[in-house]
Amino acid sequence: MSASRTRGLIGATLVVTVLGFTAACGDESPSGAGAQPPSQTPTTVGTTPTPPTATPSGTPSMECPETISAIRTAVDKAVWGKGTAKSLFQPVSVTICQFEPDATGQDYATVNTKRTAKQATDLFALVNSAPPVAKKPAMCTKELGPTYVLRFTDNDRGVLSFTAEAFGCRQLVATSFEGQGKPGELPAPRQVTPELVKALGLR
Repeated sequence: MSASRTRGLIGATLVVTVLGFTAACGDESPSGAGAQPPSQTPTTVGTTPTPPTATPSGTPSMECPETISAIRTAVDKAVWGKGTAKSLFQPVSVTICQFEPDATGQDYATVNTKRTAKQATDLFALVNSAPPVAKKPAMCTKELGPTYVLRFTDNDRGVLSFTAEAFGCRQLVATSFEGQGKPGELPAPRQVTPELVKALGLR
């Protein structure tokens, strides 16, 4: 047998062997016979995690039942330049509800303290001595500070409530009276004095 014929037979044998091997093992291309089917699970790109829900601070109580949102709404409704210059209310005790400087929404007071007898009378005198302001203050500082709600109680279980902001416009507003007594017209809105801020900071 000639050398050229021998080389031809060997070449043909190699081609058949390679083709058979390829058919058995499959094609490496994505569309080949041996390709794996595409995954049916969709992939999500750029998913933003859900932020945790903020838990309101403080706890509602009989002494401090309102949220900071309800208190600010009551203050916003106050009519500046209207009301009595001095209140005739005669307190025998006061509950001081203190809200954190960053309180928002459904947050409640995180601190409450009670003062009785002379301490309550002295605190009411500081509230009553601040002069009424005809117009709501327009120029306010931007610092944060606590908000206080002062719930003064008299012998007839009447409750006269003031909100005192120890920051910004330092609004001091009588927001409500609850009970059977008749304190007359609510005191006119005014501003918190440095003496009152100091007194409220005492524990």
